[in-house]
Amino acid sequence: MTDPFAGSTEPSADADRERRERANRLLVSVASGDEQAFAALYRDTSARVFGVIVRMVHDRAEAEDILQDVYASAWRRADTFDPARGSAITWLITLGRNRTIDRLRQHREELLGDDETPELADEAPTPAAAAEWNEERRRLELCLDRLEAQQKSAIREAFFTGATYSELAQRLAVPLGTMKSWIRRSLMQLKTCLEQ
Repeated sequence: MTDPFAGSTEPSADADRERRERANRLLVSVASGDEQAFAALYRDTSARVFGVIVRMVHDRAEAEDILQDVYASAWRRADTFDPARGSAITWLITLGRNRTIDRLRQHREELLGDDETPELADEAPTPAAAAEWNEERRRLELCLDRLEAQQKSAIREAFFTGATYSELAQRLAVPLGTMKSWIRRSLMQLKTCLEQ
């Protein structure tokens, strides 16, 4: 398959959609044990996942190690990917974030040492807190649905994939200043909606 960005310095929304659909197809193939699909998926997505990880750990060598763990986990767990629930890149970035958080917690525990480990309260939400969180999520989804389609998409991309203003502006083919204004206005609208 040809590179959707060949000959262009700024990817179009169609090229971005094509790239996401290709990643989804590859990950579905990986679930059936297709090693070539796994190699292609790694080539197509690893730079993006690595970027998220390295921003979290601030250590290139550590990020490379975590990236290897993420793709080993992706190979083992590819059958749990459901394209109806989200894109392959979002799934991979989530794996990367979770693995990075686990590694950061592990380092923190190693620094404390066994003798100095403080007694920690159970951080699992109580049933009341879980119900409240579900209600807040429902309200957030309703407020997101009030945004225009492009702004809603930009907000979701920014928060769920870690995309920067520049990346979002390129994907949606709008000037950087416009993207910043969209995000700022959208966040203000969400805040107003959530406070009602």
